[in-house]
This record gives sequence, C-alpha cells and structure tokens, in this order.
Amino acid sequence: MAHIDAGKTTTTERILFYTGLTHKLGEVHDGTAIMDWMVQEQERGITITSAATTCFWKDTKINIIDTPGHVDFTVEVERSLRVLDGAIAIFCAVGGVEPQTETVWHQAEKYHVPRMAFVNKMDRTGADFLTVVKQMKDRLGANPVVMQLPIGAEDQFTGVVDLVRGKAYTYDMATMGVTVEEIPIPDEMADQVEEYRLALIEAAAEQDESLLERYLNEETLSEEEIITSLRKATLENLIQPVFCGAAFRNKGIQQLLDAVVDYLPSPLDVPPAEGTLKKGRNEEAVTVEADPDGPLVAFCFKVMTDPFVGQLNYVRVYGGTLNSGQQVLNVNNGKKERVGRILRMHANKREDVDACVAGNIVALVGMKQTVTGDSLGEARHPVQLTTIEFPIPVIAIAIEPKTKDDEQKMDAALQRLRAEDPTFNVNTDEESGQLLISGMGELHLDIICDRLRREFKVNANIGKPQVAYREAITQPVSQKTRHSRQSGGKGQFAEVAVSFEPMPIVPGEETFAFESKVKGGAIPKQYIEPVRKGIERGMGAGVLAGYPVVGLKATLTDGLAHEVDSSELAFEIAGSLCLREALTKGAPILLEPIMDLEVVTPEEYLGAVTADLNARGGQISGSDSRGMVQVVRGDVPLRAMFGYATDLRSRTQGRATFTMQFKTYAPCPQKLMREIVDRFGGSRFLK
Repeated sequence: MAHIDAGKTTTTERILFYTGLTHKLGEVHDGTAIMDWMVQEQERGITITSAATTCFWKDTKINIIDTPGHVDFTVEVERSLRVLDGAIAIFCAVGGVEPQTETVWHQAEKYHVPRMAFVNKMDRTGADFLTVVKQMKDRLGANPVVMQLPIGAEDQFTGVVDLVRGKAYTYDMATMGVTVEEIPIPDEMADQVEEYRLALIEAAAEQDESLLERYLNEETLSEEEIITSLRKATLENLIQPVFCGAAFRNKGIQQLLDAVVDYLPSPLDVPPAEGTLKKGRNEEAVTVEADPDGPLVAFCFKVMTDPFVGQLNYVRVYGGTLNSGQQVLNVNNGKKERVGRILRMHANKREDVDACVAGNIVALVGMKQTVTGDSLGEARHPVQLTTIEFPIPVIAIAIEPKTKDDEQKMDAALQRLRAEDPTFNVNTDEESGQLLISGMGELHLDIICDRLRREFKVNANIGKPQVAYREAITQPVSQKTRHSRQSGGKGQFAEVAVSFEPMPIVPGEETFAFESKVKGGAIPKQYIEPVRKGIERGMGAGVLAGYPVVGLKATLTDGLAHEVDSSELAFEIAGSLCLREALTKGAPILLEPIMDLEVVTPEEYLGAVTADLNARGGQISGSDSRGMVQVVRGDVPLRAMFGYATDLRSRTQGRATFTMQFKTYAPCPQKLMREIVDRFGGSRFLK
C-alpha cells in the first residue's frame, strides 16, 4: 500500500520474479506488469483494481494484494486491509510521506494491521532515506525502527547494510539482482552502522524484560533473539521495521521477502476474527479461530466480473475448510449457495483448487446472491463477521444510452459494475428523470465509462460532472407530528415529538445520531426503532433541492400510541413526516464537498499554481519544499476542480502533479445556493 507512483506494482512484480512465479520481469511503464492486467491500467500506467496472487518464499506461503495508490480507488485498499493480516507500506525515497500515504496508513490503523515500511526508489535523484524515516515519525506518528541502511544514494546506490546480521549486500545486475553478493561494510559507514545497530538492539531489548536486563549488563543478544523480539513488537503494532531498496533496479527485494517471513504475521499470529453467531433471534458475540477443522467462516471482500468464468467472489477463509461443490449459507441474507469452483488467483489468471483452508484467499465461481461484505458459513454455525464501511461518492455525471439496444445492455452492465464497486452508485434524478452515476472522482467515473464502452459494448452519451451536494439544518427545532389515517378496518395512528439539532460533520464518522428520552412508556419500546428508521429514511431527500441530509442529531422526547391502530409502519411514517416538517423550520442550507488538495510543482510555477487555486475559491493552508519541488496544500470546493488536471498540465508544462481527496462538507456560497435551490423550488425555506 502506498501513495500513487511509489512503486507498489513494480515491487510486486519483482517479488513474483524472485519467488519463481514468473520468469520475465513485467514493467508498469511498458504496460507489461502482470498485476496491472486491465487494459485501462496498462494504458494509464496506474493500478485501478487490487490484484491478488500467491507465492512461496523459504517454505512460507504468502498471499499478496497489490492495491491502487490513486485516491479515487481507495476502497480497494480499504477492503484489502479488512482481510489481510499484514501490510508493506511503500515510501518514495524522494517524495516521502505523501497525502495518500497518510490515508492508507490510517486505514491500516483502523483495522489494527501490523505493517513494515519499504523506502523505494533509493536510486532516484533527491533520495534521502533518513528524511523519510523522520517524516514517518513526524507525520504519521509511527515508531519506525531502521533495519537497513542504504550503501550510497541516487546514482551511487549499490546495496544495503543489514543491521540485524551486521552484513552488507550488493546486487549483480547481470543476473537482474538474483545473485546477491555479501561484501564488507564500507569503512565510511562504520560509525553510522554502529549507531543505528545500537538503536535497533535497544528497540528489541525494550520489548522483553530478560533481554533488557542482559542488554544493560552489556551481554550480547543473538540474532535470533533480536528477530523474535522485534517480530513480537511488530505484531503488537508497537514498531514498524523499515527497509530500503530500488525495486526498478532489482535491489533490496530478497531482503524484503525475508522480512515478510521474519516480521509480518501468519493467520495464527493475529487475534481471532470477531463475529456474531446468529441462532434464530438470538445473537452471540464469538471469535473465529484459524482452525481448518473448525466450522466454516469466510468473508467476501471483493466481487469482479471475469469475461471467461463470469462473476468471481474473492473470499478470505477465517475458519474451517471450504470445499469445491460445497453448499454454504450466506449469513447476511439467509440464502444458501453452492460453490461451483474454487480458484487460486494470479492477477487475472486462474488455477483450480479442490479446497481452501483457514487463512487463505481464493475466488469462488457460482455465487449468485453474495455481494461485498457478506459472510459465508454453515447452517449449523452461522457467524456474521463485521462488514466494511465504504466512503460516500462525491461526484456524479448524467448518462444515457444512444439506442434501445444500448439501453438493455447498459442496465445489465451498470448492475455488474455496481456489484463490483461499492463506491459506485446508480440512481435516477427525480426532477429531471436523468440517470446519474456517481463515484469518488473524475478518474473513477472516466474508468467506469471506458469499461462500459470496451467491456460491455455500450454506447452512451455522457453529461458534465455534477457535485453531490448535501443539506443540513442550522438551528435546533422541536417538532410534534401526528400521523393518523382511517379507511375502514384497522387504521394507522402514531404521534411523535422529536428535537432536532445540527451535528458536526467529521470525515469517516456517522452523520446522523438518534437518541430516545421517552419516559413513562408514552411510546411502547417496539415503536422507538421504527421512528429512527423513518427519520433516517426521510434524510434521503431534503426540502431545498432533494439532496440527502447530513449532520443531524434527533432526540425522541415524547409521543402517543393507540392500542389498536398503532403499528411499526405508522411510527416509521410519523418519524419521516416529523423530519420533513422540522427541515422546513430549521433554517436549512446547502452543503458542498470540500476537497483536501496537494499540488507538487517545480518552484518556477509556484506563483501560477497558487494564483489559480485562489481563483477557484481554494484556501491554501501551507506550502513547503520537498527536494527540488514545492508542495502546496489547501482546501478547495469540488465544484471548482473539474478539469483541473488538464489546466494544471498546461500551466506547468506538464511538470506538476496533484492529489485530491474528500475532506468535509461546508456551506455553499449564498449566490450559488440560491441558484441551485431556485431550480428545485425549495427557495421558500431559505432564510
């Protein structure tokens, strides 16, 4: 995992080569990388979808997922971290800690994934290993432990010094780095090696009282003791071992593989997965041991369409053994499915296997009703694992088929793409009747449209990108609403009193909170949850322009029920109506997505870049120099950023790059808000 262009796919290609899985090195820039198998990836030279593979090193089986670095495809990192036990965070020796580096690092922290760092591109001009290590401490709050020191840097980078073993290695380029030569540690590095080896031994000794005592008594710790102690600290997320190399130049990869075996966890080293055992209406928290002989518990983390075998469901088996032809229970929807085939994937190539034991990742063929986030198990022991939370799409475009034939094909294609990608949404605009597709950014939607045309042979007209606005109230409102309907026979009756108030919008956290303060049984307990559901359902469309409502806290304070006519449905409708009335009185406003932007530009274009961002309504938060370039950071409204990639290229002769990710929602400027709301007829509710 890493920022875009740090070298994830190149590193993975070298791993496949050195483990004997491939016999020819694939290159990203040539479009020959095995892990970048999609046409769109080969053309653009970037990773779009995470690719899985399996290799062996020193009698150890390693499951690898190569993830994208572009922020538009951050969901691929999210779901990979959800099912993997360890991660290699790759840092560019020149760029250091970049925006997406921070994102993936924090994603790994969310799932408590042990990780180590590989400082790549040590052969690049401006490479500085120790500066990157310092940035890890300062910007990520990490606890890096230097395991290797580079011999030279930039065009003088020739090898590494292994601080644990006290040995230096160089790589024979005639054999593409396959032959690793041990050499004496260069004299000019002796003091530096001694300093960092001492720090490494101290880090190992701190994890074990008996080792610490021996260290303080100036006894020598063995190589095995150091590795065992550092492994324990890595698994507990107390430290992150740091290695270095140049993947493109075939340097440092074998030692990186050794480190994966030495320091990253096997399925037996991580805490058991936590889930909920569902027996009828009873639910019980359970843990799932990685035991091949136990009950089957598996988790579907990815769905993709293969042109040759149809839908593939990627699963991680947490407990038990999954067999080809076995009938399994989808615990989420209660449906039974039969596993047609089990495939071990090597990017887009497949190998049939008869069974898969706990700890492994495979793809299943024949699952018709299983989607991303579903748990698979046995009817006698149905365990549902924690699902994955996906970010909300921030950008939408209108799309329409060119012919009647295209219309039928497009419906099926969009359904398949939606099943593959949980951050891709399809819906119809109620006002205009237009079909809208929404995603995480312009590149994301561009790839979707490209796949529609190439893979699914759908010809469509594409509209301009639209911003996914939101609505919110700005003032507290107390609202009492009665829903009463009598139409012969049993009627509907529900009365609710709810206090609504604005709630801060924090990225990654819930934008709706519900609380009940009903006293004395004014509303029977079974009707309280339907009120919450009704309010949440009503938040799907606000009163100003029909955009979803966010940043809302609702407190149910009172109500009234009828012993005959009240029902869960009546209270759900009452909750929805109550919200609708409250929104009209709460001084509603329109919110727009604000993006966290970082532009990396040569110094001579700094003025042009900052002037352009100011003109787009951006708030520049700071800039600093990073080697030969300047880095500008700021917050910019998404509406002002369409087509920015082209504009930036023309202003900087193609030499500047940028990354952008969703940060928060903020109030729209009054003039823009009035224009949007007028189109939808909700201006009477504006203050």
